[in-house]
Amino acid sequence: MIADKMKPLVENNSAIRTMFEEGKRMAALYGTENVYDFSLGNPNVPAPEAVNRAIVQVIEEEESTFVHGYMSNAGYEDVRQAVAESLNARFGTRFGLQNIIMTVGAASGMNIILKTILNPGDQVLTFAPYFLEYGAYVRNYDGELVIVEPDTETFQPDLARFRELLGPKVRAVIMNSPNNPTGVIYSEETIRKIGEILKEKSREYGHAILLISDEPYRELAYDGAAVPYVTKYYENAVVCYSYSKSLSLPGERIGYVVIPDEVEDSAQVIAAAVIANRVLGCVNAPSLMQRVIKRCLNEQVNLEAYDRNRHLLYQSLTDYGFSCVKPEGAFYLFVKTPMEEKAFCELCKKHHVLVVPGSSFACPGYVRISYCVSYEQIERSLPAFRRIAEECGLEGGEKA
Repeated sequence: MIADKMKPLVENNSAIRTMFEEGKRMAALYGTENVYDFSLGNPNVPAPEAVNRAIVQVIEEEESTFVHGYMSNAGYEDVRQAVAESLNARFGTRFGLQNIIMTVGAASGMNIILKTILNPGDQVLTFAPYFLEYGAYVRNYDGELVIVEPDTETFQPDLARFRELLGPKVRAVIMNSPNNPTGVIYSEETIRKIGEILKEKSREYGHAILLISDEPYRELAYDGAAVPYVTKYYENAVVCYSYSKSLSLPGERIGYVVIPDEVEDSAQVIAAAVIANRVLGCVNAPSLMQRVIKRCLNEQVNLEAYDRNRHLLYQSLTDYGFSCVKPEGAFYLFVKTPMEEKAFCELCKKHHVLVVPGSSFACPGYVRISYCVSYEQIERSLPAFRRIAEECGLEGGEKA
């Protein structure tokens, strides 16, 4: 009955979701307080109170048929203009409402862009480790995802390997910074060099190569770290943004795509992307949340809560002897496994700790630990992590 394309997706369902379901099963057996689920990137910090107020204000102050009705497939004009003005004020850009398409989150935005630009057999490059759904998104349009292997010292992109893999069939490159699963922020120098290589290869092959920046974690940056805005470094760049993490609204599915005028054939690209938004079945982004977002563009979640979690978990795990690049953004640690990856995940599960294998991000030999959980859960989990370190023979675990 099901399509051949869907069979591998069913057989290899997301390890993240599988681990999440396992966490619910274990919690029923052992008690929620005795299971330490670090598998899912589900924000645990509440949405700003301003979001709740805005929902009420929109319902009370705006006409019901307007709030809940159809609008342009690109979204409400006043919302798109407000988003453009906010970006211009923050990043020194010159966007207008025509450059903004409101979307059903960043994932929908990426699908809209890929449907707009890909022909069967086209290639898309991305940098490992990466969110594995990228492969599914590309295959939706009969494209091929090509993986640039990671530099595991820094988890900045390996630009020499990037240049080697950037062949004539490549139509787009996907980057994600702050990165899921490493928490690394790509440096300004890295992004500048990516832009230079893309310009060089676009000239060589005679067609533009689109840089797609997936940015659900843009606002989650620590210690004053800057997240460069990619459209300032390469003209054929688009941004797919989501409020899932920045405002803790993952279930509301609200975001936008930025397509600058500088993109080659931008008017055609924008027109096609708006149509893609419709024919993919989204039609338009959720109307109520568009109205809410307009009132909350300057709001942000409690970043200090995530930062507190980051410090406790990173410091504790490295003290126990685990190896990990310190995350600059997002809410993940990407920890090197001191034994074979699958065996390590099973050892963690034995101690009621649930983590996601690095192979789920095309980077085996690591695990992702999501610290978007309560501070108290991290505190309760530390004895378990210490026992895991001891069983792995890590020096820090034995001393702790």
